[in-house]
Amino acid sequence: MKIEHYVVGMVGTNCYFAVNEDTKECLVIDPGDYAKMLAEKIENGGYTPVAILLTHGHFDHIMGVEGLRAQFDIPVYVHEDDAQMLEHPELNACEMIGARVSLKADRTVKDGDILNLAGMDIHVLHTPGHTPGGVCYYFPKEEVVFSGDTLFCESVGRTDLPGGSMSALVRSIKEKVFNLPDLTIVYTGHGEPTKISDEKRYNPFI
Repeated sequence: MKIEHYVVGMVGTNCYFAVNEDTKECLVIDPGDYAKMLAEKIENGGYTPVAILLTHGHFDHIMGVEGLRAQFDIPVYVHEDDAQMLEHPELNACEMIGARVSLKADRTVKDGDILNLAGMDIHVLHTPGHTPGGVCYYFPKEEVVFSGDTLFCESVGRTDLPGGSMSALVRSIKEKVFNLPDLTIVYTGHGEPTKISDEKRYNPFI
């Protein structure tokens, strides 16, 4: 798998392409904005996008969804507990920037689901705390996890927005994310990537 990383939107959200190098199929994870630019990257790479995976429903991770879905006709996945968040601006926090974002997911996921997309197996880890339906997408064969705003490099996601809970977030990280192999690379929703082993040792919130 090849991973491409793009920082999008006004709060510097990490959008990732997870590319199957054999088939050129790709997954788009958290297209937070700049749909036109992301579409150009897809086309320039000769990729065939097959799905959009959302780690949660906040505006800064979803504002590029409609542009990509319309152009490529691909389904959008989100955890069932954040499906309503996508539809309601007062829940997805877009009103913080004076915008109104509302969209619907095509498919919902739940904890323990194993998706097979673009020829890759993806394990869904439900990690509530930042939002009720926050998830991490773990690719065991590739030894990577996309953590959204659950876990950052030496930090964690904010919990002061609707549905947030610091106790739930810490529990999610300890019981779900930290059970992954130590050498797993964590691709975060904001900031730099990290490793599970480093977060166990250095993260002051856990």
